[in-house]
Amino acid sequence: MFDPGSMDLSSLLQQAQELQAQMESAQAELGAKTVIGTAGGGLVEATVTGTGELVGLVIKPDAVDLDDLETLADLVVAAVRDGNHQAMALARATMPAMPELPDLPDLSDLPELPDLPNLPGSGA
Repeated sequence: MFDPGSMDLSSLLQQAQELQAQMESAQAELGAKTVIGTAGGGLVEATVTGTGELVGLVIKPDAVDLDDLETLADLVVAAVRDGNHQAMALARATMPAMPELPDLPDLSDLPELPDLPNLPGSGA
């Protein structure tokens, strides 16, 4: 039968607090870093933070054809998408790995709970 006293809850809590601190540090680090996504051979550049925020966009004059603004729009979307993919890769590399959780006990052998009387407000 499962013995709740067999789990070291203080150790588990400490691990959770350490992981939270690592996550906060990694998020701050990601917010301070930028990546540049490009499209059209560098005609459009999108600067994105490690957290995925678009903070800059450069469109070179050669990318602008007033008779074909749809292509320009496609280049902007592609550059932003490239920047976001780079930001996600940076985040995966920066964020701490999730620790392995302890094996949870098999609760199937717990005794059944007794029938409880109808409680006020329970709708029964």
